[in-house]
Amino acid sequence: MVQQHAKATHIRSFRDLVAWQKAMLLARAVYQAPRGFPKEEVYGLTSQMRRAAVSIASNIAEGQSRQSRGEFLQSIAHARGSLAELETQSILAADLGFLDVNSQEPLNNLICEVGRLLNGLRSSLMSKSNEN
Repeated sequence: MVQQHAKATHIRSFRDLVAWQKAMLLARAVYQAPRGFPKEEVYGLTSQMRRAAVSIASNIAEGQSRQSRGEFLQSIAHARGSLAELETQSILAADLGFLDVNSQEPLNNLICEVGRLLNGLRSSLMSKSNEN
């Protein structure tokens, strides 16, 4: 019988997580996207989108820094919720004509990519908890 050896990845910090790195790219994109929004949206949709985007990366960082897998999973769930908020807000911004196709498409691509990474991170943590 051939033994499979998984390549060990050592995560020393939340900064090592690809999900966090991509969430940070998403947050930067969200900060740049609303530059064309009407001024009256500065405290409305613009602010909500920015808060949701920052929350995604922040929850990943907080969860990875916690001492238990369960707390990390809970933080990923919060990050996924914030991602869904952001996706909804970006759809609304596009529907209202605040985001043009050139801004919305890359933003939506990043939203989808971060979603896949969060799902993968969650699955990885779930499978590790099943091993114990």
